[in-house]
Amino acid sequence: MPSPEQTPGSRGFIIPIGGAEDKISDRLILRRFISLCGGAEARLAVIPTASELDSTGDRYREIFGNLGVRHVDVLDIRERADAEKPEHVEALNRATGIFMTGGNQLRLSTILGGTAVAQTMRRVNARGTHVAGTSAGAAFVSEHMIAFGREGATPIAGQATLCAGLGLTNRVIVDQHFRERDRLGRLLTSLAYNPFAIGLGLDEDTAAFIGPDNVIEVAGAGAITIADVSDLAYSGMASVREGRPVQLIGVKLHILSDGATFRLDSREAKPGLRD
Repeated sequence: MPSPEQTPGSRGFIIPIGGAEDKISDRLILRRFISLCGGAEARLAVIPTASELDSTGDRYREIFGNLGVRHVDVLDIRERADAEKPEHVEALNRATGIFMTGGNQLRLSTILGGTAVAQTMRRVNARGTHVAGTSAGAAFVSEHMIAFGREGATPIAGQATLCAGLGLTNRVIVDQHFRERDRLGRLLTSLAYNPFAIGLGLDEDTAAFIGPDNVIEVAGAGAITIADVSDLAYSGMASVREGRPVQLIGVKLHILSDGATFRLDSREAKPGLRD
C-alpha cells in the first residue's frame, strides 16, 4: 500500500511519462513538472539509476538548468549500498520534486527496492513532494510493475512478467512507449492476473499527471490508453495454457489525449478541450 497521507489531499503528484519526452522544443511536460515543484525555486532530485550511462544524470541536470531550475541534485545510486546513504535520503527530504530517468526498470526495483531511498520517496510523496518518472521510471512508480514482456496487441498467457514497484500508488499499472512498441497485449495480460488496477498505456512524449484527488490529466503530444477492467465479466487467465490467447470479456478502453481527464475513483473519462 502507498504511504498514508499526512492530511487528506496532501500527497504530491505522481507523473509517469511514456518516454522520449520533448527536451528541446516546447518541453511541455518538463515545464509543467517544474512549475508544480516551484518553478525557478524548485529543488529537484534526479535519480538516474535505471540508466547504465554515466552521463544521464548530468544531462537532466543541464536540461532542468536550461529551464531555469537552480537547484538540481543528482543522486549517484548504482548499488544497493548507495541507496542507504544518509546524503541521498537528505537530498530527497529537501526536494520539492523527484525525477527518475529511463533505462531498465529492473535496475530500479533491484537496486532501490526496500532501501532507505525507496522508503523516503514514498514518505515524501505522501506529504507533498511530486514524483515523476520517464520510461523505466514511469513503470516503477506503481505497486505492481511490468518487469518485461513481449509485444503484440493480443493478451497472451506468459506475455508479461510482473514484480514489485515503488508503490506510490496501487491504483494503476503503467506501460510505456505504448503505441510505438505495440504493448496493448502485455498491459491487458498484466490486468488479467488480478483485475483490480487501471491500466495506463503511455505513448512517448505523453504524461499522466495523477493528482492528490486521484484525477489523471493527460499532457503531451501522444495519447494514453486507459484499460478499465472494473466491469470485467470473465478472465481466462486461470485456465489458459502458456502462449495461448487470454479471453477477457468486459474490458473498457479509453484513448485520451492532451487535456483529457480520468477519475480513478469513479472511472469517469472526459475529453480534453484541445485537439
